[in-house]
Order: sequence, then C-alpha cells, then structure tokens
Amino acid sequence: MKNLIILIFALIILSGCKDSFLELYPKATLSEGSFYQTEVEYILLANGCYVPMRDYEKNQHWILAELISDNASFQNNVRTGEASRGVIDQFILSSDNTTYSGFWNLSYNGITRCNKLLSEIDRPTTVWSKLSLKDRSKGEALFLRALYYFNLVRQFGGVPLVLVPVTSQAAVDIKRSKDTQVYDRIILDLKEAAAAFAKAKDVEENGRANENSALALLGKVYLTIGNHAEAEKALSTVMSSGKYTLLPEYADVFNPAKKDFKETIFAIQYSENSPELANNFIFTFAPHTSAGAVTGRPNINIIAAGWNQPTDDLINAFEPGDKRKAVSIGFWNGLDWDNKVKPIPYCAKYKAPISAPDNRCGDNLPILRYSDVLLMYAEALVEQGKVSQAIPSIQLVRNRAGLTSPITASDAASLRTLIAKERQTEFCFENQRWYDLKRTGKAAEVMTAHGKREKAAKVFLYPESYTLNSNKLLAPLPVSEVSINKLDQNPGY
Repeated sequence: MKNLIILIFALIILSGCKDSFLELYPKATLSEGSFYQTEVEYILLANGCYVPMRDYEKNQHWILAELISDNASFQNNVRTGEASRGVIDQFILSSDNTTYSGFWNLSYNGITRCNKLLSEIDRPTTVWSKLSLKDRSKGEALFLRALYYFNLVRQFGGVPLVLVPVTSQAAVDIKRSKDTQVYDRIILDLKEAAAAFAKAKDVEENGRANENSALALLGKVYLTIGNHAEAEKALSTVMSSGKYTLLPEYADVFNPAKKDFKETIFAIQYSENSPELANNFIFTFAPHTSAGAVTGRPNINIIAAGWNQPTDDLINAFEPGDKRKAVSIGFWNGLDWDNKVKPIPYCAKYKAPISAPDNRCGDNLPILRYSDVLLMYAEALVEQGKVSQAIPSIQLVRNRAGLTSPITASDAASLRTLIAKERQTEFCFENQRWYDLKRTGKAAEVMTAHGKREKAAKVFLYPESYTLNSNKLLAPLPVSEVSINKLDQNPGY
C-alpha cells in the first residue's frame, strides 16, 4: 500500500525511439501541474503505465511465480546464501521478505499510474489528432491495471481495490476487497479494454497491448476462476482473428535479435540501450561458478548468480525428441558449489547481450503467447466435456515441438495430465508454472512430492524446507501493509 499513499508528483515517462514503442527511453520528469494537456503527454503517460511491470518482472515476479514452483531451484552459493530468494523456493515464507514488498509496491505504483490516466483522459480540452489514439491509451491503462491486479490476487488473494487516484489520508483507510470482487473488476476492465482497443486498430503498434491481448488475458482469468464456457468464448475469438500463429521453430520465440510479434501476443519489452531498460536474466540465471562461459561477458561478476536453476523434475518432464528442451535448458560442464566438475543445468531461454559490453540484455519476456491460447482453449474444452474437440489444439503445440505422434489420450483425465505437462515444458521460465499448479488444484500435491526429492538430493536445504500447507498457497502480505495500513494478514503468517 506504500504506493497508494503517494500521489504522482513526478513520473518517469517513457517515449518511443525511431517511432517505435519497442525502444523505451526516459523522456522527462514532468510535474503534476504541467501534465495532461496534449495528446503526446497522454501517450507518454500510457507508456509509463508499463514501467513498474517491466521492473518487477526482472526483479521479483520470477521468484514468486517460477522459482517457487517445481520447475526451478538454485545453485548453492555459500558466498551469498539463500537471501530472500532461496527461502521462497523452499516455502519458508515470511511477511518481512523484501521480495513481497517489492512486488507489492511496484504493482500499486503501476495501478496508480493507470488510475491517473483513466481519471484524466476524458478532459474535453485535449485535442486528439485521432480519437483512436485516445482509445488505445485508455485500453492500455485498463489492460495493464487488470494485469497488475490479476498477478496481485493470484499471489495474495483479496487485495485493496483502488480504482481512482487517492490522497494519502484516504489511502490508509482502504482495506482488502474479497478476491471475487477483485476478479469481477479485472473482468470488467478487460472487457472495456477490448472494446477500446477495437476502436484503435489503425494505431496498433508492436509491443503495445491490443484487443487480442485483452481477450487472451480475459480467457486466462476466466480459466482461473473456473468459468470455462466464457474462457472458451474469449480464447476462440483470439484464434479466429487470424492475427497470430505458432512460429515454425520454438527457438525463434526467444531470439532477441529478431523479436517475435507473430506468436507473442503480449510481452514485456526490454532493450540493451540502457541499464534502466534492460534485463539481466542470463547474468542472474547462469551458474555462479561459470564466470563468463555462459554469459559471454567475463568482465561481469556473477558471484550472486545461479538462480532459476532447472530441477530434475523439469528436465525429466521433456519427452525424447522434444525440441523445447535444448532451447529452455542449457548445461555448462564445470565446477559446481561442491568443488565437483559436472554438467550444471541453467535456464537458457534468455540470452546474453547482442552488442552491449556489460550485463544489459534486451530479450523480451513473454506474458501471453499463441501457444498459451491454444492450450488454454483445449483446457476449457476438456473441462466442459468436449474432449475430442480439444485434441487438435494440443497437437499443434506438440507438432511444433517435434512431437508429431498422434495424441492417443481420449478421456478427460488423461488430457488434463497431458495439458499440464505441455504447459510445464512449453512455458517453463515464463512465470506461469506456480499459477498453473494453483489453478488446477495440484500445487500442494506436486510441491510436496517435489520437496521430498529436493531434500533427498540437496544437503544445503533447511530442515524445515517444503513444509507445505494450504495457507502457503497464498503469499504473506508485506509486513508494512499489516502494521502501517492495518490490512488483515493471510492465515498462517
């Protein structure tokens, strides 16, 4: 809630470079009084709504949505310890962990920006060269606010639902809404976003959210709350648009030299052009003992790396011949933390810099891909008893992965298992696995079994690791929100 009690007196606003939204650069710091007067300023404000998400995706979200799952663990590192990350991987969760407060504060910073745009954009004094630019900006704010809240509610359950700019005095009185209320608002925002984007097709730009982004996310929201008929409807609309397709090669989705907008429906945009705009995923995920062998930059110290390390559970989930495995998981043969030379797995989906001489990386982080739409659509069909209709969409994803044998599963239970496995291998390290486990009711079962295997294999884990109960399916609210803003804490913390 910290960000709720701060008005936006100054925003770092981002503008395009070379008429492209892909290259985001700091434009200016503008005061409240000099703002919201021209079309250009509203577009810059819409750009600024993306910024907190860009920051939390590279710093916190992968810990809360991927590292915590059975896909990932960490390379033991006696020099840095488990810090705030490794304890989350082991389900030793506490409200004073800075990962939670960082994610919470950036989320509400983004929501605050979206609320400000939505509260100001209908000013009658603003002259728009095209009303479609106004519709696009409004759609972006609605879509991003929905996405910020979707990630918050999936992490914490019910959260404060703030839809307008608030004063510092009013902010402290805003308490948690029920999760159902939050989901209702997310759905409304996404429907309104899709309607706004539908009137802005002439000003669509690569990298910005659009109508299909809103509909794909709406489908995921419906799937999360168990409304499979509405999920099918939203996702089928994306499929019938004809705008997206699977790339021929899975590896092409993750090529930072040729960013994908054919399969990727929405992604967080990064650029090598400045530290602020870049990610440093590979410098965080490479084995910390590999120096520059994986990153290609021996001048960059990676002593604190080794995170999001692929687990045996994930490695073994890939079938023989699955082309996604080599794209997603690399192996560096070298000295591990225990002074033994061995093949050490690492997340290979994100690449070293193309031209930057330091740790600035520009690969985008996919949030919604067409393969996600296909598998969500199949899941929605299966849950409605339309088993045979679901198979073609699953087969498309498997065919691209090199798994061309016809699907033999013919009952709902078998297809649920297959879809879950396909989602694990298709979207590993894209911050989806933990949410998939929770949505399908498999989190406790899968993570308990995973924890037993991890504890048997790794001597450096805490004795109390992987003590998982239903309370831990929700993250603890940051301690500051409980002590200062008097929010009710989740049970068990």
